[in-house]
Amino acid sequence: MDFDSPVVFVVDDDHRVREALSSLISAAGLRVEVFSSAAEFLESEKPDVPACLVLDLQLPGTSGLELQQQLLDGDAAPIIFISGHGDIPSSVRAIKAGATEFLSKPFDDEELLRAIHAAIGQDRIARQKRSALAELQKRYSLLTPREREVLPFVVAGFANKQTGADLGTSEITIGVHRGNIMRKMAAKSLAELVRMADKLGIPPAAGTA
Repeated sequence: MDFDSPVVFVVDDDHRVREALSSLISAAGLRVEVFSSAAEFLESEKPDVPACLVLDLQLPGTSGLELQQQLLDGDAAPIIFISGHGDIPSSVRAIKAGATEFLSKPFDDEELLRAIHAAIGQDRIARQKRSALAELQKRYSLLTPREREVLPFVVAGFANKQTGADLGTSEITIGVHRGNIMRKMAAKSLAELVRMADKLGIPPAAGTA
């Protein structure tokens, strides 16, 4: 098994369900890890790979919905709920809180596998976005305080002369800052720098360029 490959976590208190799901998911060529309770899942070490969580609604101790709430603040894997006692209010709560699917037992194997592949794809995209944002934040941290002041003017399209006037420095100095910003942010064009600033949540300077 490739330990860099995606993993499917299964949390269900019924050992027969865990065994059946483990066999099904493994047969589909996916790595699977099973747990009998929310506590057991929370205490386990998670591999840093794309993943999804197949979660039983009714669990001893912490319920599936309670576990979902505990995971909301982190970068948790997408959740697929399964339940033999599913009701409309519970499914609505689960979906509203971000679950990708809610399946009632007994469910079709292919339906579950489709949901798993979709959830893993969703997690892979989310992880790529987080990684890209972390890289941008790392580049932004290289900017000096003055360069961070200049950046909103650059992405707003202000000329160096006007930026210098607004910030109380020379046009030449602003040009140097601008060059440093482009280099440190590894931006190949102004358009790319604008997209970077947007992803970082940095608004362009107000005014008329």
